[in-house]
Amino acid sequence: MRDGGAWEVSDDQNIIGTVSSLVDEEHRLRTEAQQGRIASEEEQRRLADIEARLDQCWDLLRRRRARREIGDDPDAASPAPVAEVENYQQ
Repeated sequence: MRDGGAWEVSDDQNIIGTVSSLVDEEHRLRTEAQQGRIASEEEQRRLADIEARLDQCWDLLRRRRARREIGDDPDAASPAPVAEVENYQQ
């Protein structure tokens, strides 16, 4: 996934790498907020965006794995809209 939420054709490892980067960014934001370097409102807005992107990544990985399990092409899986994957329970 590119910044701004646009998706590129990707493989599982790239999606997992995106997840890792998003988690790192989430931790950095929380640290900055605790140290008073960013406003709580900005932190909340940015964290909400990160959480939505993480939900999309996890959902896309599930879709790819499901396709692979039934013999379909995992590359044909597409990410679900944020509204569909928001607040998924892990």
